[in-house]
Amino acid sequence: MNAHTPHSAFIPADLPEPSFKELSHIPGMEPARSSMYRTFKFLQDPLGYSMRSVEAYGRIFRRQDFGGWGVSMIGPEANELVMFNKDKNFSSSLGWNPVLDQVFPKGLMLMDFEEHRVHRKTLGVAFKPEPMKHYLGQLNDGIARGIAGWPAKGEFKFYPAIKALTLDLAAASFLGVAWGPEADKINRAFVDMVLAATGIVRKPLPFTAMRRGVVARQYMCKFFGAEIPKRRGQSGDDIFTQICNARDEDGRLLSDQEIIDHMNFLMMAAHDTLTSSLTSTVFYLGKHPEWQDRLRAEIMAVKTETGGPLTYETLGKLELCEMAFKEALRLIPPVPSMPRRALREFTFMNHVVPAGSHVGINTMVTHRLPDIWPDPERFDPLRFSPENSKGRHKYAWVPFGGGAHMCLGLHFAYMQAKAFMFALLSENRIELAPTASGEFNMFPIPKPKDGLPLRIVPL
Repeated sequence: MNAHTPHSAFIPADLPEPSFKELSHIPGMEPARSSMYRTFKFLQDPLGYSMRSVEAYGRIFRRQDFGGWGVSMIGPEANELVMFNKDKNFSSSLGWNPVLDQVFPKGLMLMDFEEHRVHRKTLGVAFKPEPMKHYLGQLNDGIARGIAGWPAKGEFKFYPAIKALTLDLAAASFLGVAWGPEADKINRAFVDMVLAATGIVRKPLPFTAMRRGVVARQYMCKFFGAEIPKRRGQSGDDIFTQICNARDEDGRLLSDQEIIDHMNFLMMAAHDTLTSSLTSTVFYLGKHPEWQDRLRAEIMAVKTETGGPLTYETLGKLELCEMAFKEALRLIPPVPSMPRRALREFTFMNHVVPAGSHVGINTMVTHRLPDIWPDPERFDPLRFSPENSKGRHKYAWVPFGGGAHMCLGLHFAYMQAKAFMFALLSENRIELAPTASGEFNMFPIPKPKDGLPLRIVPL
């Protein structure tokens, strides 16, 4: 059996913090009077700012933000080097900690190497085929109930509606219960925690986003903590109960705090990132009604075969639905960038990057590189057909990350997206409102600036 290895065993105790001088040989930004101002400019237009930086400096460049100096690396080769992490040279924990440690500490993404492997394997019990089949039944029922009233609304804002629905679905699959009167507080708590992650002020001072995020975390810790004793030693198909009773390779149960930290992180991933992903998918389908028709034809063929609801065995037959989902995530990835920290010196594109450097992988730019994605702004799900995917770099499309830190809930996300499209498109069409801008705030998790006004029209 593998003993738990202390986190510090993997991280050099004297890891430096490279300055502008140590990074000056890498092309990029010159020192600004105010790194805060530079950060504000980035947050106003993250995609445009990043694209201009690549045009000016190339696919590796020096950057400055409120966190100090770092290096951005663009392209599938950069993604593979950092995410596959063959030489264990990049720390996910030290990359994400400056952003998430006060609101989502010790989530799976904030672990490295052996600690990460042990926890990932322990949590994996909740995403095996049998539990997944159970989740799909709950998803089918919950999605049908959730969208039943949408056609009668006329024009409404899709983003808050799908956010409420994904929270309800997460409650069923993850907790095995329907949200009670605390639902609004829980929803607000996750909003506050996510906003705190990119708050400019990094201390929980009064009236700051970080303060609201820290208070929200305290609320969620209390919420999950009160539930754990009810789940210990009990059987249940929901993710929470399974994690409460999961044992690692040494037969050890997770501690209460470990469960709380994992549930907070998993709920955020299942709720906020999936809300973003489904919103971008609906936006592009509304913008391209011909693709609604193609997906509907595929859905109806599967529906005829099953005689009704989507089954776990027929998920794989929704190939066009999967391609459309992937293309929406190419254009609007739910995690626009992924930070790491270099534990040792490394070389990329003939540039030596010193140990301790903060390294950023820019997903939203890599997903728009014209040498990989011809006419990159065009919505074309057939990019992901087997024939068109042939020869494409494995790390050219990375909305779920890659390597050891590939999203644990990847298949759950695909399943929920397909179940949603199956229920929505089989009986309705999406009509974007004339006022829908199609503009998204890309950070911290993409969402439409106008809430995405639209109508769901029965066929």
